Amino acid sequence: MSDLLFSAYSLGSIALKNRVVMAPLTRNRAIGNVPNSIMVDYYKQRAHAGLIVTEGTSPSANGLGYARIPGLFSAEQVKGWRQVTEAVHKEGGKIFVQLMHCGRVSHVKNMPAGTRILAPSAIKMQGEVYTDAAQMQAYSEPEAMSEADIQSTIEEYVHSAKMAIEAGFDGVELHAANGYLLEQFINPASNQRTDAWGGTPEKRLQFPLKVVEKVVAAIGASKVGIRVSPYGVFNDMIVYPELDTTYTEFAKRLSAHKIAYMHIVDHSSMGAPEVKGSVKELIRKNFQGALILSGGYVRERAEQDLADKRADLIAFGRPFISNPDLVEKLKSNRPLREADFATFYTSGEKGYSDYPVG
Repeated sequence: MSDLLFSAYSLGSIALKNRVVMAPLTRNRAIGNVPNSIMVDYYKQRAHAGLIVTEGTSPSANGLGYARIPGLFSAEQVKGWRQVTEAVHKEGGKIFVQLMHCGRVSHVKNMPAGTRILAPSAIKMQGEVYTDAAQMQAYSEPEAMSEADIQSTIEEYVHSAKMAIEAGFDGVELHAANGYLLEQFINPASNQRTDAWGGTPEKRLQFPLKVVEKVVAAIGASKVGIRVSPYGVFNDMIVYPELDTTYTEFAKRLSAHKIAYMHIVDHSSMGAPEVKGSVKELIRKNFQGALILSGGYVRERAEQDLADKRADLIAFGRPFISNPDLVEKLKSNRPLREADFATFYTSGEKGYSDYPVG
């Protein structure tokens, strides 16, 4: 079996010790939305990955849609994250923060005082979301963003990206997948605007592209990646007729910005609709940066996709939860420990930083 997965890779100017990426994993341990000591331990334990992408981290108070997710928009949060990045770097790892604005995927009980739940259009999510204050609650109805809201939100991404560099991150991953704010603009299920920010596939791409443009200008293209989920239906997203052409154009425009990577989410291994190979190929053909593939990978499939040049890096998600030494286990073909789903989103060390090595 090939060892491509464990070979070094240059992600722009960033030297990765292997091609294993720790995918972003929501874990809800940030009490008060501030990174803490158990988060330092958790990421340090997994620093053998070539690249860690953190859990979704809000670029603003308005983006905090879930209980106990971290933010990166205050001095206190920068201080907390700096302890994480220093610990990872001491172990020889590299780490990007994933900036995730929840948009309409939110409830007022999860939001600090004075914040607003914003979205491209005033279309309420179906279903319920967990709140610490009142357990499961129906999603709150969002406000349609005004032009001023759009401009200020773009600047919030820029401010957060600058704070990420201040906190010691090697870069940022913009979360344009899984039905959060950037994808809410891309997908016609959530964007029914008729102005410059919606109405056609090209206009629906304008908000995420403007965020990319401004963040690149602020911190440099080599420090910016983006995550996408074409054909994903999480958080009320839909599959629409222009999907392939939309993501082809998106890939071309992102390539022109010379960002470090695109990261494609494929949750079909967990029962979600299949991400068609055709759209992965279109993105690969039209994007000149690195491509990360994720979704249900085992070593054999990862090695094959790297050998076939379908991807440059492979992301592993859930296996990292219960196997802090995942890279070594993959390398030696040792069996993986099963994770305890009941502790995925709870608070505290149990099921988080207490999984043993070996």
